[in-house]
Amino acid sequence: MKQNERIGKIIEALDERYGTEAICYLDHMNELELLIATILSAQCTDARVNTVTPTLFAKYKNAADFAAADLKELEEIIHPLGFYHSKAVNIIGCCKKICENFGGQVPREMEDLLTLPGVGRKTANVIRGNVYNEPSIVVDTHVGRISRKLGITKKEDPTEVEFDLMKKIPKDHWILWNMHLITLGRTICKAPTPKCAECFLREYCPSVQKGKNK
Repeated sequence: MKQNERIGKIIEALDERYGTEAICYLDHMNELELLIATILSAQCTDARVNTVTPTLFAKYKNAADFAAADLKELEEIIHPLGFYHSKAVNIIGCCKKICENFGGQVPREMEDLLTLPGVGRKTANVIRGNVYNEPSIVVDTHVGRISRKLGITKKEDPTEVEFDLMKKIPKDHWILWNMHLITLGRTICKAPTPKCAECFLREYCPSVQKGKNK
């Protein structure tokens, strides 16, 4: 089976199992809340971030509030998430720049988002895909690991994985690719012990065909 055909079969199976509705696992009410939540999600689960953000977003309601936040008070709220000092510094710096350069609104363009402290391509693509409906591929640990396991990319660097997947995954599934692979990675294709015998993609997975991770 040619790679394009195999990728099509994989996408078809993912759509059938998980549907085609875009789902964001970080609780948020607007683009700023999603941006802050995504910054907080580094080295932390979405579920854990969701336990902290209700208190956070009740106290800080817009970019100006975050920009003027007391560092220690912000750190205290996000302390349970780990790396709280650097995250707090980035959130304040990010919101200051949003206020100074973008009129208090989270920018839409990749080059603008990447000027914000604490925002890399992964976070920028989350915003572009989930808020502005711009086709984007978000490469987290699940997406990188499973895309390699499925033989769709050999790249290790997240940015290189992103651009490689953009060449191979149909544009109308860029956003869904991340969401589907997160679900797959959390339930079946777990690291380091994937449940290959239970996986609905096993017939398309080179790792299974080669006798690995059974």
